[in-house]
Amino acid sequence: MAIELARLRGHVPTLELLAVRKSVVDPFIKLALGTFDGHVIEAVRIPLERPGRFSACVSSQAGCGLACTFCATGRLGLARNLETWEIVEQVRLVRQTLASAQRVHGVVFQGMGEPLANVDRVVDAVRVMCDPSALAIDARAITVCTSGLPSGIRRIARDLPKVRLGVSIASARKDVRRRLMPIDEAHPLEEVIRAVEEHAATTGLAPMWAVTPLAGVNDTEDDARALGALAQRFADRTGIRPRISVVPYNAIDTRGADPFARGDVEAFVGRLRTHGLLPHLRYSGGADVDAACGQLAGRL
Repeated sequence: MAIELARLRGHVPTLELLAVRKSVVDPFIKLALGTFDGHVIEAVRIPLERPGRFSACVSSQAGCGLACTFCATGRLGLARNLETWEIVEQVRLVRQTLASAQRVHGVVFQGMGEPLANVDRVVDAVRVMCDPSALAIDARAITVCTSGLPSGIRRIARDLPKVRLGVSIASARKDVRRRLMPIDEAHPLEEVIRAVEEHAATTGLAPMWAVTPLAGVNDTEDDARALGALAQRFADRTGIRPRISVVPYNAIDTRGADPFARGDVEAFVGRLRTHGLLPHLRYSGGADVDAACGQLAGRL
């Protein structure tokens, strides 16, 4: 009754559900959502190992201005930041796809956009997600991922100390990372890692470092050696070892003119192990409906 009275007296905005695309190869589901000003953003329902539990992969921007070369969203350019309610609404709409015995256990900010380029609204959205009277999601089950904005990393450490941090590394070799991720020009990896070290010291949480092997580009022995050395320096300085997540590359060009080929992830994982790392090979699902890592581009 109280909710209905509130709706009668005020305006409760929502995103328009434009399409629901279900993968036929795994339990991933992608939602295409329309904003009030005509942008299409996407959220993904990700199944977890425990039956009945899911993560919601949410977008923080319409488009993205960072132009990472292995990401479809980066080809769009930035349209605008999403509002706090637009971020929270994605989780609510993912919840609507669930059966009564199922629940959204966690949230990952790894959809469209750079979360820390919209850090004020991301912080506010996480606070709503964690509030027991709102979405009641444990902060420890929320991960904010970034391409590398040091000021935003420090803000997350200060304002959301229980939330986990993910960082896209691409390559620990400077010249390679800079070709793949133009943000490295403004914020070199060394500067980013210093901020990540501060985050680890403040929160006590191990960061997740994501690497997507691209054939002949960043999947070489030199890349593995450089990443191993970087992780060791991080551990020496903080006493915390980063969690290494190897994410298979997913095609981003629907016309068949893809800029990269998937690297041999098993071989790359083996190389990382020889350099003292214990990487996790992430399953990147939903590729048949363009829902996998790097594929979100607002396509209906």
